[in-house]
Amino acid sequence: MATQPRAREQWGTRAGFLMAAIGSAIGLGNIWRFPSEAYKNGGGAFLLPYLIALLTAGLPLLILEYTIGRRYRKSPPAAYRRMSGPAQVIGWWQVAICFVIATYYAVILAWAVRYVGFSVGEQWGDDPDAFFFGDFLRAAEQPGWISSYVGGVFWPLVLIWIAVLAILALGVRRGIEVANKIFIPLLVVFFAALVIRAVTLEGAATGLNALFTPDWGALTQGSVWVAAYGQIFFSLSIGFGIMITYASYLRRRADLTGSALVAGFANSSFEILAGIGVFATLGFLSVSSGTPVEETVTSGIGLAFVAFPAVISSMPLGGLFGVLFFGSLVIAGLTSLISIVEVVVAAVQDRTGIGRVPVVLGVGGLVALVSILVYPTDGGLYLLDAADHFINQYGIALAALVALIVVVWVLRKLPVLQKDADATSAIRLGAWWRVALGVVTPLVLGWMMIDSLRTEFDENYAGYSTGFVFWAGWAVALGALAFGVLASLIPWKRDAELVGVEPEAAPDAPVEGKH
Repeated sequence: MATQPRAREQWGTRAGFLMAAIGSAIGLGNIWRFPSEAYKNGGGAFLLPYLIALLTAGLPLLILEYTIGRRYRKSPPAAYRRMSGPAQVIGWWQVAICFVIATYYAVILAWAVRYVGFSVGEQWGDDPDAFFFGDFLRAAEQPGWISSYVGGVFWPLVLIWIAVLAILALGVRRGIEVANKIFIPLLVVFFAALVIRAVTLEGAATGLNALFTPDWGALTQGSVWVAAYGQIFFSLSIGFGIMITYASYLRRRADLTGSALVAGFANSSFEILAGIGVFATLGFLSVSSGTPVEETVTSGIGLAFVAFPAVISSMPLGGLFGVLFFGSLVIAGLTSLISIVEVVVAAVQDRTGIGRVPVVLGVGGLVALVSILVYPTDGGLYLLDAADHFINQYGIALAALVALIVVVWVLRKLPVLQKDADATSAIRLGAWWRVALGVVTPLVLGWMMIDSLRTEFDENYAGYSTGFVFWAGWAVALGALAFGVLASLIPWKRDAELVGVEPEAAPDAPVEGKH
């Protein structure tokens, strides 16, 4: 039986919220995705479409999610339900997406934890590729059913989940806020030390020239602009409910536009810093191995767990560099994982009225259980790869597109949301915000979906044209949508009178922190 509603938790300080929002945005993709995307799409010239994408899509969508969360003071399903009953499908869809992402995201952190230790003795030897896929992951030669567990991944994964659930159980102020106030400064120190070391390596200039030398001709290619918008979209933690959830814990007079600008530019600054560190290191690898820079450029797990160990083995004090690099991965990923699981926890709390600790242990424990049972196995790498691809391409992006269409064009909520944001923000929103959300961002997201589907059917992602992994990937993406529909059909026993009822607007009072 549902309990009486509790007063909603709030962030202790604006700085606490900003640290959490920045921590959620800065994740693994900032470190291993942005550098290669910039290099492949015009080098230094890529920064122009990247900045335009930030201003015309990233920040407007971030402000929108902040405003929805602060105005309705609910998790995504309940917030969309306050706008319109049927719209809650979007919120539950986003909850399912977060559930899936959390299950495999934690596994990559477990790998990074082990590699912090491996770095000390450079245990990958002369062949980091064979060590990672063979000795460490014991990956099967072909994708298929699970046949054995990998203890070297299992135990650090258990520790990751214990840490995440403990932080979430402590609550928003004593858990998430305190953790991010520790982790974000620590991440800055670790990564700053790593970048300083990287730029002093022989060949660093070669790598940086490769990254930042502009190819202005690339700006005439549509794919470069799509890549820029895609990078902004996927790196800001927007589109799958995180920022709505975090903003629901804000005070009524919080400055929304100012907070979005700080979080957005902090995220982008870290991405550029990551690009400098990564390419300075790849420049060293190029010079020391005698191979062109373009042959050393990679992204994702290949960059982190194969290319970087090769660099570490070649440089003076490589073990320390490895500890800094993989330690940065752990910290950046941990702050993001906490925010992802919080979406699931907050949604169930709002839906049932049950206290935080039981929900964290029950629902968060379920996420952890799925993660621990599925991914630290010989087939786990293939499942992780497929789940990540399909849930990103046909989960996050599609859910964000649907949410924009519903909020902007079907429910026509932008005017009231703009008034709500303007009432307590230092920087007022203008027509650009409505144009960006009503026209620019939906068109870009729509084109991204069309382009992704065309590529999917033309090339068959990673060669998975048929078979278990291919269908598992589609099952995950479509299953998240199906869950959203089914969850929305379950009657709510709490707040029944609030379906589609707008709360009062935020007071036109002094901006928090500006008294």
